[in-house]
Amino acid sequence: MISLKNRFHGHGSLRYVYSNGKTIRGPLCAIKYAENKRRKEYRLAIVVSKKVSKSAVVRNRIRRRLYEAFRLEAPNMKGVNDLVVTVFSEQLATIPADEITKMVHAQLKQAKVI
Repeated sequence: MISLKNRFHGHGSLRYVYSNGKTIRGPLCAIKYAENKRRKEYRLAIVVSKKVSKSAVVRNRIRRRLYEAFRLEAPNMKGVNDLVVTVFSEQLATIPADEITKMVHAQLKQAKVI
């Protein structure tokens, strides 16, 4: 898990990223990012709607697995960015963790965040 200082607090914080951010879309999720010069560390939010899975257990598993993949990529991040990950597929609950990490790495590299 990532620490509390790297998480968003409140919906108002997300609004800035949704309105001013750029999007990198992948097969299973999309990353919306915006640079935030007022902060010292990156912030991350993962959005998994009920359309992905009706089960809260599955949605939370997806969220935990993505948080871990981003935690592993955190030392490579350059600059301070606000990141919002929107999940499209329930497959993230079952695919191997190293594939999730590779997917996250590729999307962050495409966004020039790492």
